[in-house]
Amino acid sequence: MKWLNLSLLALFPLSWFAPLLRAGLLPLFGLDEISVITGLQSLWESDAALALIVTFLAIFAPMAKTIGLALLDFDLLSPRALPALHWMGKLAMADVFLIALYVVIAKGVGIATIEVAWGLYLFTGCILLSLFLSHRTPREA
Repeated sequence: MKWLNLSLLALFPLSWFAPLLRAGLLPLFGLDEISVITGLQSLWESDAALALIVTFLAIFAPMAKTIGLALLDFDLLSPRALPALHWMGKLAMADVFLIALYVVIAKGVGIATIEVAWGLYLFTGCILLSLFLSHRTPREA
């Protein structure tokens, strides 16, 4: 199990650059690929406060939890840190919900064309694997 957790240290960054969605203004025009990183870049230009929140949820929370669990697996972190790691795991799933909500809203409006790309499945899989791995750890020290 500890090696699965370590694999997330490589899979998470890959999922940030992988295309999550292909979006365009009408089916007649080409679709642009959107990744976590390109989405964050656009968000930083328009709304820094929201970009800070999404950066925390999409990048910092999942990696901090993964690194914390790896340190715990190799007995380099005290089990007293488990409540913080579980809290980080709950926050990490929030961004997948936000992406899904944006897809539903954009499709409901009917102006934009949105296609889900393989990166969304990779990113969601990383979050779910991380949740699975955290549930195998005890809840308390």
